Amino acid sequence: VQLVESGGGLVQPGGSLRLSCAASGFTFSDAAMSWVRQVPGKGLEWLGTSNSGSGFTVYADSVKGRFTISRDNAKNTLYLQMNSLKPEDTAVYYCRTVNTGVRGKGTQVTVSS
Repeated sequence: VQLVESGGGLVQPGGSLRLSCAASGFTFSDAAMSWVRQVPGKGLEWLGTSNSGSGFTVYADSVKGRFTISRDNAKNTLYLQMNSLKPEDTAVYYCRTVNTGVRGKGTQVTVSS
């Protein structure tokens, strides 16, 4: 299992970013996938999960209405569209398989003016 996140960077408050997670080594279309984030010194915060098949998604209250998870099973890629970003969204963002908990190395998102 390999997961590679990309798309992070520096963005101003109110801005947007789209993160990508390229998956390999397993049947991505059959896998429920999550996005999580971590601030240094704190635990992982679950952001949302995309179920396999229909791609039904659920979100944490902290990001509901601002973040959208989508997936392209043909490209083995999971996405996180982040809008209306706030300074408190600054963190390292990871994608993670639900059944094994494997995650990539993450991508840094910094929201600052």
